[in-house]
Amino acid sequence: MDLLYETLFNGLAIGSVLVLAALGLAVVFGLMGVINMAHGELMMIGAYTTYVVQNIFKAAVPEALFPIYILIAIPIAFLVSGLAGLLLEKTVIRRLYGRPLETLLATWGVSLILQQFVRSVSSAFAIGLVLAVALGLLLPRLTPKAWWQQRWTPILAVGNWLVAGLVGIAVAAVLGQQRALDEPWFSARNLDVTAPSWLRGSIDVGAVNMPTARLFIIALTIAALVAVTWFLQKSVWGIRIRSVTQNRPMSDCLGIPTQKVDALTFLVGSGLAGVAGVAVTLLGSVGPNLGGNYIVDCFMVVVLGGVGKLMGTVVAALAIGVLSYVVGSGSLLLVWPAMPGGLNELITFFATTSMAKVLVFAIIVVFLQFRPAGIFPPKGRMVEA
Repeated sequence: MDLLYETLFNGLAIGSVLVLAALGLAVVFGLMGVINMAHGELMMIGAYTTYVVQNIFKAAVPEALFPIYILIAIPIAFLVSGLAGLLLEKTVIRRLYGRPLETLLATWGVSLILQQFVRSVSSAFAIGLVLAVALGLLLPRLTPKAWWQQRWTPILAVGNWLVAGLVGIAVAAVLGQQRALDEPWFSARNLDVTAPSWLRGSIDVGAVNMPTARLFIIALTIAALVAVTWFLQKSVWGIRIRSVTQNRPMSDCLGIPTQKVDALTFLVGSGLAGVAGVAVTLLGSVGPNLGGNYIVDCFMVVVLGGVGKLMGTVVAALAIGVLSYVVGSGSLLLVWPAMPGGLNELITFFATTSMAKVLVFAIIVVFLQFRPAGIFPPKGRMVEA
């Protein structure tokens, strides 16, 4: 019985990570209908933010305060990932609303760019990038207004950004000749985040061993769920988000700033991805491919739970987490040693992480054949929309 409880706890911990990872996607995909393939990379940004905060605490903060760095990293990761998502919404996604295929391809391209960015970014690269963006925003103010009223205005806009980009590349190339400025910040290798001392132990409840890091992730998930639920149900902007979700034209007629609502929704969803990145650092190393390990599972959770349903996201994530762990770790064979021979061979065949994921995919596909809208299907006007 103790083995069963420990297995369920480990599955619950994995499910909690999935809840955190999918919560931001549920907000963006469920409430806005945007397929954001760069969601995993926003998690990656949150994880790297945690790594940077850790290094700052090691270098510039008294050692006695180091154990609280993880608590400081949570709001900072939310802010950094949220601002990255806001920039993505204003520059790319805002021009692609209502075109899901183009949005999928564009955000997939952004995810590849972000992966390469963390592999290559250095001080020279960062200075050149900031200079190029600043110059691209400044050049239109320096050119005569009459030029922007001609038919060739789009060509002028492209030319301005092309010039700004070339200047940024030239500056980065010159600065890159200095070895100190050309040193990559992160590189392609995985980086380890040191967990605070109070998250390295475990708590024994009876014969069940519960690592404190996983208990912290579960507590963080609960706190995030409570905060998101309160925001959507009680705050003014949360009510506006739900209004725009149900009927955008009517909300626009009533004076609700729909573009600001879209931007805020994307900021919140992206920020939640950053918080998930903080949690992931407690389970393993941080690398450029971190987000790719979660993006498919996140979409699977959102679709299975029901689009736009936070409760469905929670139920689906916990169910997938428990099932994946029970099957993939082979714990079912230990919990039920007297399993019939044929079933024993079947469970043994799927008792690996990759094969367990295949089995979970198959079960979800079969389930969606009978309930295409997920566990908690939309009701009322959301269905009509």
